[in-house]
Amino acid sequence: MSKPDGVHPTALVDPKAVLHPRVRVGAFSVVGAEVTLGADVEIGHHCVLEGRVEIGDRAKVGHGSVLGGRPQDLKFQEGTPSGVRIGADTDIREYVTIHRATRPDGWTEIGDGCLLMGMSHVAHDCRIGDGAIIINYAGIAGHCEIGECATFGGLSGLVPFTRVGAYAYVGGHSKLNADVPPYVRADGNPAVAYGINHIGLRRAGMAEADRRLLQDAYRLLYRSALTPRRAVERIRSELPPSPPLTRLLDFIAGARRGICGGGRRAGRFAGDNEQTVARPESERV
Repeated sequence: MSKPDGVHPTALVDPKAVLHPRVRVGAFSVVGAEVTLGADVEIGHHCVLEGRVEIGDRAKVGHGSVLGGRPQDLKFQEGTPSGVRIGADTDIREYVTIHRATRPDGWTEIGDGCLLMGMSHVAHDCRIGDGAIIINYAGIAGHCEIGECATFGGLSGLVPFTRVGAYAYVGGHSKLNADVPPYVRADGNPAVAYGINHIGLRRAGMAEADRRLLQDAYRLLYRSALTPRRAVERIRSELPPSPPLTRLLDFIAGARRGICGGGRRAGRFAGDNEQTVARPESERV
């Protein structure tokens, strides 16, 4: 197909790529054969889009970013048909790298309306929920999940298969080796919970009654000296059901790595020392 008018003359666009007529591609960028760009997508200068890359309408990709690159996984088989999906209205800033999935027909997925700040990295097979914010130099390891409207701090990292729940806030320079539940603020190396993300929830329009209910659940989970399993039982029996509370409990039930422990100001689980963030296997929910 012919190049849209918005493609810079020095850009290399494979004839098999599918580009909406209103796409803009900057100087010296490379767009591969399996790339699909939606309406009003903007690709900066010196970008590389290789393999299966699908970018939704109005998304932006900053200068020097590389999307769809080969996964940094020694088990990856060259030629595996996999790719990267970027949602509509997502803003990917300068020099971000997002690698394609390792599984056949698998996808590394970035939701709608996300912001990935400069120099951040999203590894293979990750899922980033709608409205999430990934701050500068953050490293998202393979097979990780960041929930919708969560914020992941700059220069922070997490081990593979770790999850950060919806509307959670992870402070900068944090190291995660256990899941961060939805709505929770976590910080540190290793990261521990320090309370409910009240500011984020208020800005998101969550009702005050639901925020108070989450605070009550947090106290049982992190300040009662109960194991996570017993705390969940107390939450189910003592607090009225609500959609945010259900999301919190469902997330804890699915935590394969356990959930992060509490910091000094938040109280600690019974038997935890100051460095423990994940429960022993026998006590995980």
